[in-house]
Amino acid sequence: MRAVVVGGGISGLVAARDLAAAGHDVLVLEATDRVGGKLRRGEVAGITVDVGAEAMVNRRPEGVALAGDLALPVTHPSGASSRIWTRGALRPLPRTLMGAPLDLDQLADSGVLSPEGLERARREPDLPASELDDDVSVGALVDDRYGPEVTDRLVEPLLGGVYAGHAREISARAAIPQLVTMAARGSITAQAPALPDPGSAASPVFAGIAGGMWQLPERIAETLAATGRVEVRTGVFVRRLQRPAAGWDVDGEQVDAVVLATPAPATARLLGEIAPAAASELATLDYASTALVTFAFRVADAGDALDVGASGFLVPPVDRRRVKAATFSFAKWDWVRAAGAADDLLVLRSSLGRRGEAESLQVADDELIGVSLADLAEATGLRATPVDAVVQRWGGGLPQYAVGHVDRVARIRAAIDQVPALEVCGAAYDGVGIAACVASGQRAAASIDAS
Repeated sequence: MRAVVVGGGISGLVAARDLAAAGHDVLVLEATDRVGGKLRRGEVAGITVDVGAEAMVNRRPEGVALAGDLALPVTHPSGASSRIWTRGALRPLPRTLMGAPLDLDQLADSGVLSPEGLERARREPDLPASELDDDVSVGALVDDRYGPEVTDRLVEPLLGGVYAGHAREISARAAIPQLVTMAARGSITAQAPALPDPGSAASPVFAGIAGGMWQLPERIAETLAATGRVEVRTGVFVRRLQRPAAGWDVDGEQVDAVVLATPAPATARLLGEIAPAAASELATLDYASTALVTFAFRVADAGDALDVGASGFLVPPVDRRRVKAATFSFAKWDWVRAAGAADDLLVLRSSLGRRGEAESLQVADDELIGVSLADLAEATGLRATPVDAVVQRWGGGLPQYAVGHVDRVARIRAAIDQVPALEVCGAAYDGVGIAACVASGQRAAASIDAS
């Protein structure tokens, strides 16, 4: 069998890898000039860094297992803790489940909430189980159990980092199904002792790859080339799928099966004639645009302000700052600190942009650098001039899982299942993280192989 995979992000590459391993010939068609999608290599002050996703979830197996299969060195964040920049100060981030507090004493000590907000949150253990027959937004669920200030100052910045969205619009069942399950049982805080310790050295929450997550797609591409079964073409924009009497015609390429590993708008366009019901559903999926600004500072200029034992900070939108987060990469990842040590440099990055804020990102790179430096100065006291700064824009980069997303995906898959030898995969369906995208590619390849 010969298959085509449209889209060379991590999901598409994994699908191609699994199909080749099953003995099939594969053609990967990628519209941009490189594979990898949101896993991308960049350089700041001569240091190679991630300018896209920098970490994956460690507690689900797909991403870490893939890195192991590819002989890439898995690493974990240092012990540096994250902060919340809110109510005029950098405050410790209390233990939460994606912003839902799990330790009310820690929450009180953090100073993140006002006295009134804390009093409301302390009532959560006394509330009955939530009635959740239908999907609700994460914000609505947390508002109901802890009060709106918890949503505004804790859930929003954490979800903003993952989805670049808004808590009161994002589906609870799609984004945090564990929270839904716990709320349906009763008090979330009362169940907290049964959850894994986020600080456990035996089972860290996150993992990375020493040298950068960008190595994951590049190593897959290398191994695909070595199989002799896979051809990867970049700079190829697929315009049309056709279904002749047998097999598929993909812009003139005759193949037996198709995997669409493209963002929802592109997938909707390609499926318009083939699977119109799926295309209609996909066309409703919104995306958020973001930008990352990566900086290098001299240790002598910035160490006192930045090297303080924190891995960075998150920013609630209610505080009306331009940046939504800053990651002190040198403090979070030992490999980044080591990479900068030769030239006495500290590398960090800021993140900007949430759903509905694309216009604010449509400015010159110098302006994004300037507003990031201004917020860093106000948050940390940093007054240094960077040695280098690099802007990476991700226009329409993150799908928004609106309320009802799980049912929407089920309808899409039901429509796709009516078309033989066709599959879809990627961040639009079952999770935006690397592990979820790896699993999505694996699922698509297994379905095609079984057909």
